[in-house]
Amino acid sequence: MREYLFVFLVALATTYLCVPAMRALAVRVGAFTQVRARDVNDVPVPRLGGVAMYLGYAAATLTAWRMPFLRQVFDSFELVGILIGAGLLCLLGALDDILELDALTKLGGQMVAAAIIAFAGVQFYSLPVGVITVLPAPLLVLLTMFVVVLCINAVNFIDGLDGLAAGLVTIAATAFFLYSYLISSAYSSPNVFAAATFVAAGLAGCCVGFLPHNFYPARLFMGDSGSLVLGLLLAAGAILTTGSVNPADVGGTNRVAATVLPLLIPISIMLLPLLDVAWAVVRRTARGQRPWQPDSQHLHHRMLRIGHGHRRAVLLLWLWAFVVAMGSVSFVFLPPLVAAVGGVLMLVLAAALTVWLPRFSRPGHRPKDFDGQEPAAGA
Repeated sequence: MREYLFVFLVALATTYLCVPAMRALAVRVGAFTQVRARDVNDVPVPRLGGVAMYLGYAAATLTAWRMPFLRQVFDSFELVGILIGAGLLCLLGALDDILELDALTKLGGQMVAAAIIAFAGVQFYSLPVGVITVLPAPLLVLLTMFVVVLCINAVNFIDGLDGLAAGLVTIAATAFFLYSYLISSAYSSPNVFAAATFVAAGLAGCCVGFLPHNFYPARLFMGDSGSLVLGLLLAAGAILTTGSVNPADVGGTNRVAATVLPLLIPISIMLLPLLDVAWAVVRRTARGQRPWQPDSQHLHHRMLRIGHGHRRAVLLLWLWAFVVAMGSVSFVFLPPLVAAVGGVLMLVLAAALTVWLPRFSRPGHRPKDFDGQEPAAGA
């Protein structure tokens, strides 16, 4: 655990210290998020924060490479491939933050990055659906690429309020870390040093290091250079976690959890952004729009419309993500009945706060109105 704590702190500190330099660079090159009808910021805000986050993750990777116990996770090419793929997306996102690339160019870059990490070994080798199911290799590679692109766009879509995406990814990465660490320690031959656990620790550190600069009112946005990188790292953690668990290798009461949860936990951990991207595609297609054509009907926009302020909307969405993600992981280390009852109680609490807190808003403290659509491309 100490090794992962050190990785987390290296990523956190590097990201935190690099943010001021990235903000100065963004101002110098004119990388600003302008005020648009669908946005909630009232003044232009510099972006490129994602570059600092990538540097934080890269520093954690290079540090772990030299650590005696963690060095074994570099025996394969997986983590190097992840670093290369994330670097490509960081460059693509930075160019978009400065030049505003078109949606198809960004999609092409996402597919290339997904292919890079897939051929580096970050891919589904089997699906743990009650039993280990092995599918044809080309199909598994395509499934891997689909999941990577889906996660990238899910994080991109949810990045609409100060601190929202970074906080949600922090929660998801922490849940992945706990699941991967606990399952690995329950193996018949325990080995907690795994690529999935490392990715989760480094990803959480990057996000926590960025949040002090990004929480409302944000001094810097992560931009596409951040959302694309976070989406790829989150997908990589999910794929490595799902593909690395063989129920036959897990001892004790965790064997049932290892059989059922490897697919359910990644889905539940990323449930909020995945629901947002799925609903966005459905409603835009139903209106005759392209799926990537932006609007102001995301989950965070709806939270503002029902009466939550900016900070409270973010905190409530964090709460929902925490309840679903940690509630799922709790089945690994708690009795099923206790985990289920606790999860239901937390869901009731989150729903009650979401519905009732707007009644206590200060008079005149109402959210910004949106026009609902905007013709420019983007998420």
